[in-house]
Amino acid sequence: MTILSDLVDGALADMARRQEQVSLDDLKERARRQPSARDAVAALRAAGPVAVISEIKRASPSKGHLADIASPAQLASAYEAGGAACISVLTEERQFHGSLADLDEVRAATSLPILRKDFIVHPYQVHEARAHGADLVLLIVAALEQTVLTSLVERVHSLGMTALVEAHSRLEALRALDAGARVVGVNARDLTTFTVDRANFAQIVDVIPEGVVAVAESGVRSAQDVLAYAQDGADAVLIGEALVRDGNPRDAVAQMVAAGAHPTLASSRKVRVRSARDHHHSR
Repeated sequence: MTILSDLVDGALADMARRQEQVSLDDLKERARRQPSARDAVAALRAAGPVAVISEIKRASPSKGHLADIASPAQLASAYEAGGAACISVLTEERQFHGSLADLDEVRAATSLPILRKDFIVHPYQVHEARAHGADLVLLIVAALEQTVLTSLVERVHSLGMTALVEAHSRLEALRALDAGARVVGVNARDLTTFTVDRANFAQIVDVIPEGVVAVAESGVRSAQDVLAYAQDGADAVLIGEALVRDGNPRDAVAQMVAAGAHPTLASSRKVRVRSARDHHHSR
């Protein structure tokens, strides 16, 4: 069994437990009472050449314990003050030590769009994300058959949220586009081995059209890494570990944001294909 399938199985087991306490109908009612989801694509586009998505992350399967985060709300406020465009919240309990309570806390503390980051494979989890105030939902191509991926993307979008569809290869990026993704994440971390290869982004991004937001995930340790991803054609970077381990998260975010707004990016960014039609020609 791969690490990814193990994480999906755990997420489904935890979901089943929550489903016994809160029915899908109850969730849908809670979601209806939420204010409309924020426009995450607009927020990411408005943040300059490269936006920063700052992540609240206590632990990971590859690194174990990362940080004691007593107050997700406080950390979210520091991220917002530092100039983050969006905030990512891990809600997976077993390996990442997150929770929906963290999502609730962050929602109450910030007006920025929030990404629910978990192993989402079931419609219940999508409605759950909206009921707890999420504006974006992570969907991992490697964890989903194409028909399921497409139907989950459609469900996320029908609730006013944005699907951040994560790929680890060119083929997966094309599957994300075919499923209707408006935001595609390219993860430098291989979810079968959990090794990180930052070059993965550059090898994949050219199939992602300019009209789709391309997010570089994993491997960002410094402002230099943000600049490198930006030059490779990233529209946004998702940063977790480097920020939660920094003693001053506000300043750490501000440095990453400044790198993403560097004047040289106007002329040095890699040009991507123009439209979704073009990506079929690049196969």
